Amino acid sequence: MKSYIYMITSSVLLLACQQDTKQIKTVYKLPKSLKEVSGITYGSDTRILWMIEDSGNKNKIYGLDSKGEIVKEITISNTKNIDWEDLTNDNSGNLYIGDFGNNDNERKDLCIYKISKDNLAQKSAKPEYAVNFSYPEQKDFPPKKNDLIYDVESFFEHKNNFYLFTKNRSKHFDGTTYLYKVPNKAGTYKAQLLGSFKAGNTFDTAAITSADISLNDSKVALLSHTKIFIFEEFKTDNFLSGKVKSVNLGHNSQKESIIFKDDNTLLIADEKDKNTGGYLYSVDLREAKLEAQP
Repeated sequence: MKSYIYMITSSVLLLACQQDTKQIKTVYKLPKSLKEVSGITYGSDTRILWMIEDSGNKNKIYGLDSKGEIVKEITISNTKNIDWEDLTNDNSGNLYIGDFGNNDNERKDLCIYKISKDNLAQKSAKPEYAVNFSYPEQKDFPPKKNDLIYDVESFFEHKNNFYLFTKNRSKHFDGTTYLYKVPNKAGTYKAQLLGSFKAGNTFDTAAITSADISLNDSKVALLSHTKIFIFEEFKTDNFLSGKVKSVNLGHNSQKESIIFKDDNTLLIADEKDKNTGGYLYSVDLREAKLEAQP
């Protein structure tokens, strides 16, 4: 019996060690019901962390308390979760759901839903409006396998615009993400291409899965499965033109969500996959080792 207990204890400790590194710390384990978290953000009430799941899951947003317990569930009516891939907010505390996951680069119904802060106390909420958009550079649906660059899992709202970062799925992967701009206003728009950044040569390192801007607007963070890229000193809203450093997390999982908790602290969530993932993590940029990008 003692040996059996020792084996269980050792396994738990090993799992904990696998979750934490010098760069990333576990905050709490996500509820078992949330296996595919694809976006996280705060609203006006920073005691509640809002989460969504991606395609195949319910058209709901979930509010978690500081212990990781679900304390609110809101059904987003008049919508379907085609592929909800990120969640963000504005300075007023309204939430925005990015239904723009596009693995096969064949969708023509990409949109962003606004959820008013006034409806976050309800059990059901209808979007205040939808922002529909397309990429003017895309001519074929789907394009050739070497041009699968129109999937997006990352965005944030800034000064009444949305900024979207593409997830490269091209056959000959080169780690390039493209930055697009879309107005935060009801209607249908052509996304404006602002810039690009080559994050690396491997998918786990360079496929961008989430993004956020710091509360003081001085930093932009992009997330992959193994790294965070931090952009600073940008002069325009082409944030990718700023100086960039990266944090190697020393930890590989299907990380899908990142937000700034404050100007120096990031929160990250990953999807549950067999023996890995299903946690909320924190990264303190004042303690992390930031490396200059080549």
